[in-house]
Amino acid sequence: MDAARPELSVVVLSWNTKDLTLACLRALAADGARRTREVVVVDNGSNDGSADAIAAAYPAVRLVRNAENRGYSGGNNQGARAATGRWLCLLNSDTEVHPGALDALVDWLEAHREYGMAAPRLVNQDGSVQRACMRFPGLATAFVFDMTWARRWPLRLVDDRYYMRDFDHLSSRDVEQPPGACCVIDREEYLAGGGLDEELWLFFNDVDICRRLWKRGRRIRYVAEAVVMHHVGSSTKRFARLIVTWHRNRIAYYVKHYGAWVRPYLHWIVRLRARQERARMLRELHDPAERRAAVGQLEDTVREILGPGAGG
Repeated sequence: MDAARPELSVVVLSWNTKDLTLACLRALAADGARRTREVVVVDNGSNDGSADAIAAAYPAVRLVRNAENRGYSGGNNQGARAATGRWLCLLNSDTEVHPGALDALVDWLEAHREYGMAAPRLVNQDGSVQRACMRFPGLATAFVFDMTWARRWPLRLVDDRYYMRDFDHLSSRDVEQPPGACCVIDREEYLAGGGLDEELWLFFNDVDICRRLWKRGRRIRYVAEAVVMHHVGSSTKRFARLIVTWHRNRIAYYVKHYGAWVRPYLHWIVRLRARQERARMLRELHDPAERRAAVGQLEDTVREILGPGAGG
């Protein structure tokens, strides 16, 4: 191995999470890692002073400043191309690694070359486990997810299977889709496979890369001994077009893995869920003006979700 080349490149994507990103970098600096590493921060067009604060506090960090938000996939791919390490860790800015966590993930992959990815146990600030591993979403999942009947028998069996409610997340095992907040993968393999799909701008890109790994016969390991604290949704909740982007990315994911025939089915699912939401609004909103405004906004959202380009 080239002595000047780090063993691990940690790519942190930052978008308007200045305090969280600084806490993430503090945890990395305090890790006391055995393996050589570099940290690459991609600031995705933040307007909260993140980039300047990172440059001032951590001059050794390689900082990439984007003039605009290039999305989760685009930003992480940019960081992966700028990195030089043998191994690549994609680490959300709203995480804080526990000592030894990233070393443990690399250790696993070096000892088990048949695996394409390793991911840690995520915990809340109080140390409680985040049960975030999932199975790949299927056609039945789309019919059940977020619907009013999701917890009704027998559809709750689909819901339980998708969310892996049969797994307590306290022991290590192979999984289909680990939490996207932190994972380690061979950097050259990541780049050779195209990285994260940039059509999946914010959502389902982690599901997609895991599915592509499994299709190539590469297994994925959840390593419970590696622990990372995660502030759930601290970045995405600031994104104004969250619902529209989530649905459009979901449609694109299904079309990619099932074919164009599935698009009308997903469009029907969106309209079905909207009808449920409209019924809730009519039931709960008693002021006529408030009700009209809410229903009108819902209709606009559905039109935007199903507009030109939805699902590729």
